[in-house]
Amino acid sequence: MSGVRAVAGFSRTVADLAVTEDFYRDALGFERIAPPEPVPAAHIEAMGLAGVKARQLRLRLGRQTVTFVAVEPAGAPYPADSLATDPFFQHLAIPVRDMDAAMARLARLNPTTISRGGAQVLPASTGGVTAYKFRDPDGHPLELIFFPDGPPAERWRDAPGLFLGIDHSAITVADLDATLSFLTGPLGLAVAQKGLNRGPEQARLDGIDDPEVDVIALEPPVPAPHVELLHYRRPAPRHASRTGFGPADRASTRFVFAVADMGSLLAALRQAGFAPRASADGQAAYCAGPDGHGFLFVKA
Repeated sequence: MSGVRAVAGFSRTVADLAVTEDFYRDALGFERIAPPEPVPAAHIEAMGLAGVKARQLRLRLGRQTVTFVAVEPAGAPYPADSLATDPFFQHLAIPVRDMDAAMARLARLNPTTISRGGAQVLPASTGGVTAYKFRDPDGHPLELIFFPDGPPAERWRDAPGLFLGIDHSAITVADLDATLSFLTGPLGLAVAQKGLNRGPEQARLDGIDDPEVDVIALEPPVPAPHVELLHYRRPAPRHASRTGFGPADRASTRFVFAVADMGSLLAALRQAGFAPRASADGQAAYCAGPDGHGFLFVKA
């Protein structure tokens, strides 16, 4: 067994912690856990950030945590011409109690939009959710999502507030089979749902023309938040992979997994052909997935 227990949170590289806090607090209701602080030494070592100044700001939305990391010297900015089909795309999906109210609060900060024509109601065949995609000040994508019924709605029914938490993070992948093998093999996640999304509503949601995208949800033993894969059959991605981006670059968002047995996980990753980097004290490790998406593992 890999020892992966849950998605403990997310880590996202940004330019300015104060600007980031203002946006996530005022637009989305995030709350500060602690003032800006140095990134833990084990995380620095695992992510290969030795020699840079790295500070973090931990924010909470409901029961979920996002750690924002700023580094000096700064890495590459988020690509200005990015699309949902690019393999470095990774959004955080925030369930909301009332989409109109959430959109009204978000509009006060006038973020860069991804979706065309506002929030989109997807067909019942693809879940019937209402969703809207936009970007934070660094260009990172985010999604508001309203679940009308079913298990997802029930999961968030008792969460307080307008913005309820983080349901999942979705990554765009070029090699679907390789990513599925990575997540279900050494990481031990289970495929929970598969679908194929297309049509005008999906086009407006993603801000691209005529998309056809495989949407696959995978769950760790603790199911929320979970991982979602987006594999675009069309249009073809303009970039073959995102391996050029690392933790210092602002196109980088990382899953943070809580791990019970770090040694077993590292052995499983190496056996599967990956090259994780672990801290000397065994408290953290980092590995890039098949398309370069970052995975930070922390000892539970």
